[in-house]
Amino acid sequence: MNSYSVIIKPLITEKSTTIRERDNKVCFIVRRDSNRVEIKSAVESALNVKVAKVNVLNMVGKTKRLNRFEGKRSDWKKAIVTLQKGEKVDFFEG
Repeated sequence: MNSYSVIIKPLITEKSTTIRERDNKVCFIVRRDSNRVEIKSAVESALNVKVAKVNVLNMVGKTKRLNRFEGKRSDWKKAIVTLQKGEKVDFFEG
């Protein structure tokens, strides 16, 4: 896998914005079959930053109902990437 196929998209929520500003951490939605080493190398090569640590969470999709019909959202994987001191990701800035 190349670095652009591991990272699907950045995860931009209120919580991820708070930890980005406070702790210098960035959240991404990544492929479900990727591991920490692949995520670290993908972020470093795609964004030209140094990564200190990678935390990975498997998120279970919610069960949703609409009247009598029931469906399930797909499962996904979230990566919380801690950047080294002095590093910054530019695509969030205006």
